[in-house]
Amino acid sequence: MNLRNLLMVAAVIGVAFGVAFVVASGPLLAIYGITLDKAGTLVAQLFGALLIGVAVLNWFARNVTDPDARHAVVLGNLAGDVVGFVVILIGQLAGIANALGWANVAIYLLLALGFAYVQFMQRSSA
Repeated sequence: MNLRNLLMVAAVIGVAFGVAFVVASGPLLAIYGITLDKAGTLVAQLFGALLIGVAVLNWFARNVTDPDARHAVVLGNLAGDVVGFVVILIGQLAGIANALGWANVAIYLLLALGFAYVQFMQRSSA
C-alpha cells in the first residue's frame, strides 16, 4: 500500500469515528458496553473533534510531494496510532469494552503497521 492510499483510508476511518463521537458518543460507546456521564461525553466529543482534524490533515496530505512534509505526516500518524494501540489494548485487556472492542484494537494496529511500513520500509528503499 502506498502512502496516498493509506492516508485516504486513515482519513475515512477518522471522519467516520470522529463524526460518530461528536454527534452520538453515548450510543456509539454503548455498542461497546461503555456508558458515559456528562464529563465522559464531553471528552468523547473532544476526541471526535480531534479525529476529524487529523482526518482532514491526512486527506489533504495525500498528494503532498515534499519529503519533509510527508515524513512529518507519517511520523505524526505513526506516533498517534502506536500510542492509541497501546492504550486501547490495555483497556481491552482490562475488560473495559466488550468483545467488539477488539475491532478497534485491530484498527489501531493495522494503521500503526501501515505507517511503520511507510516510515521504515519504503523510506529505506527510496
